[in-house]
Formats: sequence, structure tokens, C-alpha cells
Amino acid sequence: MAYGMTIVNKLVLSLFRIVAISVLGWYLYRQIKHNARQFYVFCLTLVFAGAVGNLIDCMFYGLVFNASSPYYVSYFVPFGHGYAPFLMGKVVDMFYFPLIVTTWPDWVPLVGGDEFIFFSPVFNFADACISIGVIMLLIFCRKELSQISFSRK
Repeated sequence: MAYGMTIVNKLVLSLFRIVAISVLGWYLYRQIKHNARQFYVFCLTLVFAGAVGNLIDCMFYGLVFNASSPYYVSYFVPFGHGYAPFLMGKVVDMFYFPLIVTTWPDWVPLVGGDEFIFFSPVFNFADACISIGVIMLLIFCRKELSQISFSRK
């Protein structure tokens, strides 16, 4: 959610996640109960599942992993002996899938001879679920999003 930024206190961010997951879970339950379109429910579920995954990461990863660095991978430690207390953990399950790794031809101006990596972002599965779910909601579910109402019926 915050892409690793330290603008907000980690505890405040974790508490916000709990509130957001609760509201989204309640809204998702209402949509299922009222027979909402299956694709809309699927998109909401992607966002919900990603948010829950990130919450689980921040709840427990600090308790069961040691701190990682660019030079070594994090590993399991006895419960409670990790790098951070409850709700203060970081995500350690990152993916990196460079699809093309090559060198620019020398004749290309400005970048000739430099390394070229196509698709170099590092991400985790929960963030991908949230991003894809939100993008699909914005593209394919505009009707449902325009009718959002939190009043009780």
C-alpha cells in the first residue's frame, strides 16, 4: 500500500489496513448477499485478498524472520526473535521476473552498449492482486462503482 515509504508510522499504517479490510470485507459480504455481478465480486475479492495478505505479512513476518539485506536472503528464526514486533513487519516475499535481459546495440544513440532489462519491477503477490483488482474495477465495473452506497437497506 505504501510501497515501502516511511512517511507514515508503520503501526498507523497497520491499523489503517485493519480498518480498510474490515470495511471492504463488510462491503464484499453485502455485495455477495445482494447477488452482485460475479465479475465485480471477483475484482473486490482480489483487492480484499491482497489486503489480507499484506496484513498477515506485517503481523507475523517481523516475528518469524531475521532482517534481510541486499546481500543475503531473510531466513526463519524462532517465533518472537525476528527483526520487528507484532504489526511492524515488512514484506519479504518478493518476485522479480525480468522478461528480457540484453544489451542495447552500440548504434542506438545515448544508450548504446548499456544493459537493457524489460520488466524490472520487484513486487509481491498481494500487491499484484490489489493493483490488478483496482485496475479491473476502474475499467470494467464503472457502473457498480458509481452506485456505491453505504446506507443500510
